[in-house]
Amino acid sequence: MPTETPSPTPVATPTPAQKSAGSDLPPNVAAALSYLFGFISGIVFLLISKDKNVRFHAWQSTITSLALVVLNFVLGFIPFLGLMLIPLVSLGSLILFIVLIVKAYQGEKFKLPIVGDIAESKA
Repeated sequence: MPTETPSPTPVATPTPAQKSAGSDLPPNVAAALSYLFGFISGIVFLLISKDKNVRFHAWQSTITSLALVVLNFVLGFIPFLGLMLIPLVSLGSLILFIVLIVKAYQGEKFKLPIVGDIAESKA
């Protein structure tokens, strides 16, 4: 009795309009990944992507994470209060970046108050 082999399921590949220029990733995935490792992934996506939305998120990620690194560095020099604030700033940073990753993945252009305007002008 011959058995039928199931035909392979076709894999949906993004069309050229759905891909982020410079990578094989869809723009929403590239925008979300630009927040994953802070300024490092932001710089990587600034270098490889030509998509305006991805570049906006990459700039916003880079500027925000560098500002938070500087803030934590400065807080480290404040004797008692600074050392108590560093964990709070770190937790707030984590929550902020999770929100930014989710919003970018959903395709939303979620602008932070000051940084968003700077990122938009550079994108």
